[in-house]
Amino acid sequence: MCGIVGILDTRGSREIDPELVRRMNETQHHRGPDEGDVYTEPGVGFGHRRLSVIDILSGQQPMFNAEGDVGVVFNGEIYNFPELTGELQQLGYVFRTKSDTETIVHAWEAWGEECVHRLRGMFAIAVWDRTKQTMFMARDRLGVKPFYYALLPDGMFIFGSELKSLRAHPGLPRDIDPRAVEDYFAYGYVPEPKTIYTSAFKLAPGFCLTIKVGQPIPQPRQFWDVPFKLHEKMTQRDAEGELIVRLREAVRIRLKAEVPLGAFLSGGVDSSAVVAMMAGLMKEPVNTCSIAFNHKDFDESEYAEKVARQYQTHHHTDTVDTDDYALLDILADLYDEPYADSSAIPTYRVCQLARKRVTVALSGDGGDENLAGYRRYRYAMAEDSVRSRVPVALRKMVFGPLGKYYPKADWAPRVFRAKTTFEALARDLVEGYFHGVSIMSDAMRARLFSDSFRTRLQGYRAIEVMQGHAAKSPTDAPLSMIQYLDMKTYLPGDILTKVDRASMAHALEVRVPLLDHKLVEWISGLPPEMKLNGGEGKYVFKKSLEPYLPDDILYRKKMGFAVPLAAWFRGPLRQRVRDSLLGPNLAATGIFNLSFLKEMVEQHESGRRDYSSPIWTVLMFEAFLRKEMEGAAA
Repeated sequence: MCGIVGILDTRGSREIDPELVRRMNETQHHRGPDEGDVYTEPGVGFGHRRLSVIDILSGQQPMFNAEGDVGVVFNGEIYNFPELTGELQQLGYVFRTKSDTETIVHAWEAWGEECVHRLRGMFAIAVWDRTKQTMFMARDRLGVKPFYYALLPDGMFIFGSELKSLRAHPGLPRDIDPRAVEDYFAYGYVPEPKTIYTSAFKLAPGFCLTIKVGQPIPQPRQFWDVPFKLHEKMTQRDAEGELIVRLREAVRIRLKAEVPLGAFLSGGVDSSAVVAMMAGLMKEPVNTCSIAFNHKDFDESEYAEKVARQYQTHHHTDTVDTDDYALLDILADLYDEPYADSSAIPTYRVCQLARKRVTVALSGDGGDENLAGYRRYRYAMAEDSVRSRVPVALRKMVFGPLGKYYPKADWAPRVFRAKTTFEALARDLVEGYFHGVSIMSDAMRARLFSDSFRTRLQGYRAIEVMQGHAAKSPTDAPLSMIQYLDMKTYLPGDILTKVDRASMAHALEVRVPLLDHKLVEWISGLPPEMKLNGGEGKYVFKKSLEPYLPDDILYRKKMGFAVPLAAWFRGPLRQRVRDSLLGPNLAATGIFNLSFLKEMVEQHESGRRDYSSPIWTVLMFEAFLRKEMEGAAA
């Protein structure tokens, strides 16, 4: 696992300043503290920070072929590199190392752009072919590893593993993109391919980009998508058996490392399943790590300990104070752009704990998106069932007014909090799902933003992100459609971003077997009723795991990482909220309606409304702005 940076002169072969490449590279020292190097030639510069995991002695980057005309920088792991190495050796390529990096070098020589179809793993890759004057870049299929890039006004193309590496280049314009701001306050993150800056982009998962010097820069090209093509004649019993076989294989290929290896164990279904598979594949006990909270409403460590005892793992638990809000400013620096998932706090802590004992950890991320584990999927399908029975005109006539005038009863028992449901029923599937997952609704964002900022948006709305993906969806089955939307937005933009930054802050490599692309392809072909059955999410997954895990692990209510935001904002962070939301930084942007910010703060403090999620979202935006101003001053 590593950090990569690069500069390409798209117009010719101007000299590249090695010191500039070095500065860009060192912004990501945390991603690869073991060693680092830069390489420059006329028109091209590469930088690499290395976390040594495989072929520790000879896997240094940038890495070139024997002739020195094809070089690569690479962040990630290629799990099938032994098989690819054998195939390439049969084609006559000679290997000088035992690293997966050299496999990429020769795969490019042998197959060109098509090489990406043969790579199984998590990766962000840049290949320079001097003979062809071509730079080829690719990001893995699900977006486990990040890739940022920008084309500067002078024709220099820059890229890196984190946005901070691009910001280290003095030529990067840092104008904030109004559409990214609108997206952020809807989703809680800036979805691919945007970044917070108009000048910089993320290479979307499953996309590649080829630049030929002296030619126009093309748009990125998609090389993979989740197929959602149903299998023929598969019984549930067959699906259960094959699912375990495929999961075990996805775990097995992720166990290769020359450094200590372990797993996160939360006590939930996904991480417990990964640990169960690891225990059956490893000769030595699995190293497992979990965190406990000092508040029972947030703590599920007893379930993690139960799985650890069952599989006799070397288990380590650290207790985290639920009032762990000291990380707020650290998170703003870590994520480089506004990011509002408060579970980044416990994620940071569990990565910190794991790194004390291992360098590589397997996680259970991706199971909810793959197998319909989120509670919101149940709600969305219940709403869609109503939609299918009521004509659209009648739905809008009945549920539209109900959603508009029904009170926002945060204080009431859940059964009486029907406003969001009524609003969703008046919309179609994509609109309803977007409304359900939005941190701030369309109506709230309309109140949040100033008149002048809404003018700058020129009618753009954050739902266009989901509508764009829905238009390209390979499936129209309602459950599969919203899973697909999550795989394009929430999974890479929130979940995988959170884990990558939190883990790499501690130089910890995290591997995600449930996002093995072959496993994802196969799971996508299961009928929706095997995933969500009678209100039970991950149904076939849980049934397949019954021989491996007890029912109170498989069928208990999902908890997940959570932090007590509402209490923080009425207690220890009360003044911080006032200083941030009502202070000069937000006012100076011209983005916000200051009277609504004041209303949010006062109503939350009084207990009349629970504005904890919106307040956190604004708080993290203000923290980003402060970092921006500090950077500008520097």
